[in-house]
Amino acid sequence: MNRIGQRKLILTITFIVTLLLSVGMTWAKPEGTVLAAHRHDYPNPTAIAQVEPQVPVATESVAYVTIDGQAINGYYAYPENATEPLPGILAIHEWWGLNENIEAMARRLAGEGYQVLAVDLYNGQVADTPEQASQLVKQVADNPFSAEANITKAYNYLVETKKAPQVATIGWCFGGSWSLETALLFPQDLDAAVIYYGGEVGKATAEELSTLQMPILGIFGAEDSSIPLETVEELQTTLEELGKEAEIIVYENAGHAFANPSGQNYVPEAAEAAWQKTTEFLNEYLN
Repeated sequence: MNRIGQRKLILTITFIVTLLLSVGMTWAKPEGTVLAAHRHDYPNPTAIAQVEPQVPVATESVAYVTIDGQAINGYYAYPENATEPLPGILAIHEWWGLNENIEAMARRLAGEGYQVLAVDLYNGQVADTPEQASQLVKQVADNPFSAEANITKAYNYLVETKKAPQVATIGWCFGGSWSLETALLFPQDLDAAVIYYGGEVGKATAEELSTLQMPILGIFGAEDSSIPLETVEELQTTLEELGKEAEIIVYENAGHAFANPSGQNYVPEAAEAAWQKTTEFLNEYLN
């Protein structure tokens, strides 16, 4: 084989090796992804996930928006003895979807004295595996305007239909990111925002965050491989520099989804401490 033939062979082998390495890197999910954080996690209903609310709560399925001709139902919960419009909370589900765990969280929040609308950004779909959840998240990411319209209608439902005098938002995981997105959609109208380990919070620019007029509570886990602590610290620094009323709490020995009692990442001590902080925060700014 002459030198030209040898060079062609070397280039061909190099190309093949590079291609194989790139494919391997594509399929090898980095540890810093939500999928990696949830790789061995499944939304299995557990007894602890069904904590009874402090007061009797009524619930119903309500069609709060129609998208592409399809009615989207949310899970609406409120205290049975309510005699007048209560402050409202938009609850935004994790990447699993509007499942039993989120419904239980909606009831528990309603038991604190609020009317709660748990929205459905997956249009009726619920994931049972991390792979399914990842695909549903991608669908929303590919069409964010549909999710924004969904959230807007949910907000209007609480304010216009249910006459909520104040409205806050709360979300976990995927929903944590959308809790911040909701705040950005209603920067002067929303009364409070709670963000549980939202992985996309680092994408909000200082210019966008500067529009926010509501108090913010951010809750994260120090061991969360999907959200670097540097990202959380940058968010906190930016909010402080902008003069925003924000509190960012990082719980030690807690990873992603540590507050989900139906998952394998649940950390009871951190979850209860975060819940106590959440209820105090909501009580301060909604009542």
